[in-house]
Amino acid sequence: MAVNTSSISLRPAEVRDAGVILRFITELAAYEKLSHEVVTTEDAIREHLFCERPVVEAIVAEYDGVPAGFALFFHSFSTFLGRPGIYLEDLFVTVDLRGKGIGKALLKRLAEIAIERGCGRVEWAVLDWNEPAIQFYQGIGAAPLGEWQTYRLAGSALRDFAGE
Repeated sequence: MAVNTSSISLRPAEVRDAGVILRFITELAAYEKLSHEVVTTEDAIREHLFCERPVVEAIVAEYDGVPAGFALFFHSFSTFLGRPGIYLEDLFVTVDLRGKGIGKALLKRLAEIAIERGCGRVEWAVLDWNEPAIQFYQGIGAAPLGEWQTYRLAGSALRDFAGE
């Protein structure tokens, strides 16, 4: 379902969006000072978002018809709630269009999707130095999970642990 709010338009990502999604990912990585970690390609995006059984979904935001941002997410599951959840992997709005309500519209649509699908929560991570994002998230009622730390097993550590 497409959502329109004044000049903001939201819609599910389509195959034709693979290039713009890749651009948003690289812009997000640059903002987060993590450009060196981006190895994905348009083909990989198409393969995982638009295959027979997609493992991830995305919402594309446009502002006055111009691609302005995206939210990329997938389902998780809470054993405590006994219900699915949504994990927001990436939320990004282009620098020149921030402050126009695009990020809030994307998160609101994601919350609506969570409710429509019977999810018990939406979760995401934010870098501890990203004060504008932290203030934005707290402003919509999101709360940090201070007692939890995120761990990651990736790259050579993942291969080594798996015995490869």
